[in-house]
Formats: sequence, structure tokens, C-alpha cells
Amino acid sequence: MTADPKAPRPRLTDVAEIAGVSMKTVSNVINGYVHVTEATRTRVQAAIEEVGYRPNLSARNLARGRAGVIALVVPRLEMPYFASLAGRVIEKAEARGWFVLIHETGGDLAAERAALEGHFPQRIDGLIVSAQHLTPADVRARGDRTPLVLLGEQDYGHVADHVAIDNVAAARTATEHLLEQGCRRIAMIGARPGEIEDPRAEGYQQALQAADIPVLPELMRPIHGNLGEEGERATQAMLDEVGEPPDGLFAVTDWVALGAIRALQLRGLHVPEDVAVVGFDDIPYARAVTPSLTTVAPDRSAIAEIALRMLEAQSASGETEPVDESVPFELLVRESSARRTGSGRSSA
Repeated sequence: MTADPKAPRPRLTDVAEIAGVSMKTVSNVINGYVHVTEATRTRVQAAIEEVGYRPNLSARNLARGRAGVIALVVPRLEMPYFASLAGRVIEKAEARGWFVLIHETGGDLAAERAALEGHFPQRIDGLIVSAQHLTPADVRARGDRTPLVLLGEQDYGHVADHVAIDNVAAARTATEHLLEQGCRRIAMIGARPGEIEDPRAEGYQQALQAADIPVLPELMRPIHGNLGEEGERATQAMLDEVGEPPDGLFAVTDWVALGAIRALQLRGLHVPEDVAVVGFDDIPYARAVTPSLTTVAPDRSAIAEIALRMLEAQSASGETEPVDESVPFELLVRESSARRTGSGRSSA
């Protein structure tokens, strides 16, 4: 039955009357306070559904002194990983009464710094930032005191709350998988030679060294952006310059891996028969391409949940000691690498 648009909006008092409790008890249930008995909570929730009561989030946030808005800052929303992450953050934020403002920096350092300083058209309660170029010094120099959580593989040295997977372990797991497939000449597309921090390259090298396989600089190829075109270009350049092609390839993202596969195929090399390939991120396309892509899958739901808990903790207590927290990942084995031992799944 369609609700009468002229009917008065259900009120808190209506819920309290039906449930046989005080308005304060209804408020406690709506706000998730733990000192309400389960029987009372069930009765109040049933009354809420019966009258169709929906909290006025604007009024609630005003009473709490909150804006009711947080910002999620990403390099580019067109990148499937960040689109998927944004979905998880929106889902978890809605459960807390927060609206999510999504802001793109284009991977530009000046834009990342501006976001860090809270340059938004409205007041926000918290800031979740996935940056490509911010340094610990940028974070320390920040003047804005809005609660902040940083995401991604960069090590910020405990200058702010930070959530990420263990990128060293994840890259090591990916490379070990290629070794288990019998690969002995493994390339890495997206390495950052000469940079102080490159956790995925570190994990790649650890796996090779543990297997007594030399790390060959000519097989570690840099890229200039997280793009399929860059993966294709870097792989083409490698194939042009090395005498013997690799028999395994680890790419720092799935997007880059798809470009690398195109370059291999254009050279007449078959994946996985000639070159086994592993990516990183588990973007939706990884399951739909041919061959389907073996990849490291971060737990995006856990990243979103922990980041929001960190914002809540900062909002509740003001200044807090920065926390660096790792979330789970798993290796999803698909057709692009399953040439010898068959497909399966391992997790870490």
C-alpha cells in the first residue's frame, strides 16, 4: 500500500508509544547504545518498522555537532579498484549516518596536499585519503585538524592513522605462486628502481632470493602511471631489450597486468603457456577477461570498516596516538597462471 503523502511524518513519540518505552530508550536504540536489553531493542525496532519512522539525520548530526559528511580522496574514480573501494566506504559510512563526498586528485601532489588541508566546499567530519605522492613530511605539516586516515602502500611512519594490506607479504605471495608454477625467469612490471620505499618490489625480490634465483634489473620495469597502456609499453620495451623473454610476470596492479598481457600476445607469446601472469587488486575485469587474471585481492570491506572506525575514534577522543593497521589479502588463482598445477585458491 502506498503511503499517504498528506499523512503526518512518524515521530519518535509514536515509536515510544507503540513500544511502551520512553523516548530516551527509543533514542538509545536508534543510536546503537549497548546498555539497552535485547528484548527492549527488538520491541523498539519492531515499532520503528510498524510506523515507518526514519531518523532525521540532519537534525541528529546537528545535535551532535557533526556535519554528517566525510570525504574520500582517491587518485581517479575511473580506476576499478578505487570505484570498488568507494562503494565499500559508502556502504559502511551509511550505517553510521555519514554521507560520503568523493574527491579525485588525478594523482597530483598539489591536489593531494589541498585535500589534506581540508579544502572542500563544506565542513566535513573526517577525511580518508589514498594518495600517490604525499610524504610523511606533508602529513606532519598539515594545519587542518579534521580526523584523518591514510590508505595505501606508502609507509607514513606513524604520523597518522593508516590502513593497508601487507604489500611486501602480498607481493612475495604472488611471486612465490609463479615459482610454484615452475617459473624461473620472472619479470616485474611497475617496479620503482632507486626509490627508497617500494614494498611490492621488496616482496618480489624476497621471494626470488629465497628460491636462490638472481634478481635481474632488466626484468624490473618502471611505469609512469597505473594504466594498461603503461603495462603494455613497459612490457614491450622489456621484450625488445632482453634476449630471452620471461616465463613469469608479476604486475603491480591488474590494470597494468592487462596491458602486459596484450604486449605478450602481440609478440606471439601465450598466457599462461609461455608466460604466467599475476596482477594485484582483483578489479572486476580480472574475472571477465580471457584468460581470467590471477591476482592479489585486498579485503576492501575490511579497509573501509577499519578506516571508519579510526575516524570515529578520533572524533570521539580528539587527539589519538596514530595507528598503523594491516588488513587481510588473498591470492585468487585463475587462468593466467594456472598452466601447470591447475587453478585453486590460497590466502594469507
